[in-house]
Amino acid sequence: MSYCKVTIQEVLEGSIADELEIEKGDKLLSINGEAVGDILEYKYLISDEVLVLEIEKPDGEIWELEIEKEYDEDLGLLFGGIIDEPKSCHNKCIFCFIDQLPKGMRKTLYFKDDDTRLSFLQGNFLSLTNIKDKDIEKIIRFRISPINISVHTTDMELRKRMLNNKNADKLLEYMRRLKEGHIEMKGQVVLCPEINDGCQLKKTIADLYEFYPELNCVAVVPVGLTRYRDGLFPLKEYNEHTAREVIDQVEALQEQYMDKIGTRFVFLSDEFYIIAGRKTQAYENYEEFSQIENGVGIIAMFNHEIASSLDRIENNAAMPARGTILTGEYAMPILEEACRKIMYKLPRFKLDVIAIRNEFFGPSVKVSGLITGGDIISQLEGKNISESVFIPDNMLRSGETVFLDDITVKDIEERLGIKIIICEQDGSDLVSNIVEYCK
Repeated sequence: MSYCKVTIQEVLEGSIADELEIEKGDKLLSINGEAVGDILEYKYLISDEVLVLEIEKPDGEIWELEIEKEYDEDLGLLFGGIIDEPKSCHNKCIFCFIDQLPKGMRKTLYFKDDDTRLSFLQGNFLSLTNIKDKDIEKIIRFRISPINISVHTTDMELRKRMLNNKNADKLLEYMRRLKEGHIEMKGQVVLCPEINDGCQLKKTIADLYEFYPELNCVAVVPVGLTRYRDGLFPLKEYNEHTAREVIDQVEALQEQYMDKIGTRFVFLSDEFYIIAGRKTQAYENYEEFSQIENGVGIIAMFNHEIASSLDRIENNAAMPARGTILTGEYAMPILEEACRKIMYKLPRFKLDVIAIRNEFFGPSVKVSGLITGGDIISQLEGKNISESVFIPDNMLRSGETVFLDDITVKDIEERLGIKIIICEQDGSDLVSNIVEYCK
C-alpha cells in the first residue's frame, strides 16, 4: 500500500495520542487502513469509535495502535495547517477586495483561498469554481457541513462575467448535488450597484430558495471598495438612497418567506442599514445569527450583550477612571450609545469614543476591522486621550497583536504612551474589561 505520510507537529498533553506515546515528529500513515490526504479525511476517519492507527517513528519503526474512544472524542494530534497546501482562487472577481490592497504588504495577505476544507474548518466562503466532481463526492461522503457558498447571482452568464471565470456556470449543478446529498449550505451575495441588485437580486433569491432547507440562509452584503482600484472594473458604492432601496426589497422578501416557511431566509448585513441611516432590525429578527460572520446582526447582538452584561453589575462603586474606545466610522454611533449606558451604570467612569478615519485604504472603508496602526498613530499623536485605550480584536490579524500594516500593539503603546486593552468582538467582553479596569 502506498502511504501519504503526514508529519505530526504537536501532541496535546493528556490526550489519547499522548497516552499512547505518540510524539511530535512521528508520521501518521493510516487510520483503519486508509491513508489521510487532508484534514477533512482525518476528521472523518477519527470519528469511528474503534480505530487502528499506523504510526512511523523517526527510526523507521512502524507502530500499530488500537484505540477505543467516544464517537466525538479527539485524538489530540495537530498537523500545522490543513495537511496539504490550500487551493488558491482561480477567479478574477470584479469586486475582489484582495485586488484592492496596496503593494508592499505581507505576502499572506494577497493569497486568495477557495478551498473546501477552509470552508469547513474556518467558515470561508467558496465560489465552487475551484472544485471537481471528486471533491463534491468527498463532501457528501464525509458529511462536510456546512459548506459556505459565494453565489452573487444565479444568472450564469452574469456570474461568469462577475467572477471572470468560464467555469462559474456550474454553480447550480453542484448545489443540486449537495442538496441531494443532504449537505447543509449557507449562501452569500456580494451586491454591486446596477450589476446584480434589483431584478437580478430578486431572481437570485428566488432561485436559491429551490435549495431550501439544505441551503438554510443567504446573506447579502454590499461591495467594499478601497482607493486602490486603478485599472480595475468600475464599480459604484451604495449611498443612502440605493441602500434604502435594497433594504425595502429584501425586507419585503423576508416577510414572504417568514409567512411561507417560518424563517426570513435572506438577511442583510448591518452595513446597509448604517449607509441608509436606518436602525437595524430587532434582535429576534436575526433568528440564529447564522450569518454573523458576514456582518449580519452584529449590532443587534452587540447591543443585547451590552444590556445583558450591565444588568449583571450589582453596584456602581467603580473607582474614578477614564478610558477611550477606538472604532471605525460606521460603528461610532453604536459605540457612543453603548458608552452612555456603561457610564450610566458606572458614573465615576469617563469613557470616550474615537472613530479612526481610514486613510490607508481610503475614506469609503469605514469598518473597524480594516483600521491600521499607522492611522491610529497619525490621528491620535499629540491628542489628550486617556492612558488606557480599548480596541476590538478584529483590528488585528487573527492570533496576533499586529495590524494589517505590520505595526504592532506595542509599537503604538510606546509611540503614544498608552496602554491598549484588546477586547473580543462582543459587548460582554467590552463591559468585562471596563469593569476590571475600574476596580
